[in-house]
Amino acid sequence: MSLSKREFLQVLGAASVAGMALSRHATADAATAEDALYDLPPLGRGAGFVSFLHMTDCHAQLKPILFREPSVNLGLGSMQGQLPHLVGEHLLKHAQVPAGSALAHAYTYLDFERSAQRFGKVGGFAHLATLVKRLKASRPGALLLDGGDTWQGSATSLWTNAQDMVDACKALTVDVMTGHWEFTYGMKRVKEIVDKDFKAGTGSGAAAHRVDFVAQNVKTADFGDPVFAPYVMKEMNGVKVAIVGQAFPYTPIANPRYMVADWEFGIRDEDMQKAVDEARGKGAQVVVVISHNGMDVDLKMASRVRGIDAIFGGHTHDGVPVAVPVKNPGGTTLVTNAGSNGKFLGVMDFEVKAGKVANFRYRLLPVFSNFLKADPEMDALITRLRAPYESKLNETLAVTDGLLYRRGNFNGSWDQLVCDALMEVQGAEIAFSPGFRWGTSLLPGQAITRELMMDQLAITYPYATVTPMTGETIKTVLEDVADNLFNPDPYYQQGGDMVRVGGLEYTMTPGEKMGARISDMRLNGKPVEASKTYKVAGWAPVAEDAAKAGNKPVWDVVETWLKARPGQRVSARKINTPKLVGVQGNPGMA
Repeated sequence: MSLSKREFLQVLGAASVAGMALSRHATADAATAEDALYDLPPLGRGAGFVSFLHMTDCHAQLKPILFREPSVNLGLGSMQGQLPHLVGEHLLKHAQVPAGSALAHAYTYLDFERSAQRFGKVGGFAHLATLVKRLKASRPGALLLDGGDTWQGSATSLWTNAQDMVDACKALTVDVMTGHWEFTYGMKRVKEIVDKDFKAGTGSGAAAHRVDFVAQNVKTADFGDPVFAPYVMKEMNGVKVAIVGQAFPYTPIANPRYMVADWEFGIRDEDMQKAVDEARGKGAQVVVVISHNGMDVDLKMASRVRGIDAIFGGHTHDGVPVAVPVKNPGGTTLVTNAGSNGKFLGVMDFEVKAGKVANFRYRLLPVFSNFLKADPEMDALITRLRAPYESKLNETLAVTDGLLYRRGNFNGSWDQLVCDALMEVQGAEIAFSPGFRWGTSLLPGQAITRELMMDQLAITYPYATVTPMTGETIKTVLEDVADNLFNPDPYYQQGGDMVRVGGLEYTMTPGEKMGARISDMRLNGKPVEASKTYKVAGWAPVAEDAAKAGNKPVWDVVETWLKARPGQRVSARKINTPKLVGVQGNPGMA
């Protein structure tokens, strides 16, 4: 049986009802699936039409992976019920995506285990490269924008000092990027890549490809000089376009200050307005921002800064299927966010008339590795980059009996595993694990290889710690992180989810004010005493002296724990989430 493209799209939507396995071995083969899902003609061709492709937060995932979207992404106050704070059925309804479809699996956590087996893995640079080449071929002059968090998140990116990702991004033909976790390799390494690798080299192919690194909000700490170009001008089909960069504004707070000691960050609305005005003054008919603010911050910025046609956002890992229009004194700005882990590619087409945007079309395309053939050149490059590390990456440390995932406002099962390991190996009563949003997912019965473990832990300041803390200090820590996550002003939200907690139980009222969100803290059923000291394990300390203190890297602690499991099997984790008050019925919670 052969299917037309329209018929196959209908099959994609009805797959769960029919119980159809959409893979390379399904009745509708991968080529048909590729045509159906990725047949996206441009809005128009020739003069006046410009296109941007957008990826963000791939976290160094070169190979296809599994990634579960959050079942909790709370929005409070004016943000309640608004994108990106919709999960599950609420998101599908808003985006008009049929339940059970391939798109529903990509955008939501719903029926994750069964859907992951049905639709297969997502992402992978070889499959992403196929899609990028296809779209660039149909859209001459289209630019590929990379929102950052690209060089961090895998063992090989850590072990190669980000070189594997630099080589892969040049081969992918990334045109413009900004950053966040990139800065945790240190100022010297970042500048080395930007000033050498990203400048057009000699010869041909990937080595000669140029990447522009832009960040209008990064200045020197002494005289306030720009560290990077604030924006770059390009021309596409007779239209001048400007791409302004917005690096993660809270890098020195969320990550170690000493790694960027000579640089200052910040949101810098006024500087953003100056950059946009300057680009317009130089003839830019289309101005876009490639941002690592996080979507709530982007939405606020879009309401305050005039003259931006679109913000291509990242940092919060929100896979948002639609572009959100935001009114401001100068008109309307479209705000998007393209998920994480190489799982999505955003496609924005503009039609420009009389020197301004007259029409647009936006799609957020999931990258299904079963539906997109691997690009041979990129596949060969990835094989070469990984070859020295394959045996180490593939060593099985244990097998998981339960689903392991991280993403969500509160504890995920991967985070619970890390907390359990930190407490048991180091003899602590309580464990804190950062609310990192990166980290791949595993299905029950899947082997936990060293690579999959490192997907959760691969950072340049990985040390495991044990610290004596009073009950009062523990509450202060929880209150501070909660305010970071739930402050009603997005400009005070500094990224990341709630700190993950092991051992400790507590109640949270997200809608309360700073200092009043955390209550009823208990350890082993007994109230935590404000003046009593407790032994608290953690990792990823931002203090520079953590390495000098003789602390082990967190992966050594977790690997020790995994290998000590009876039969090297990890039972399903009991997830320690707080009791939540005042959020019943919130569409950002399953």
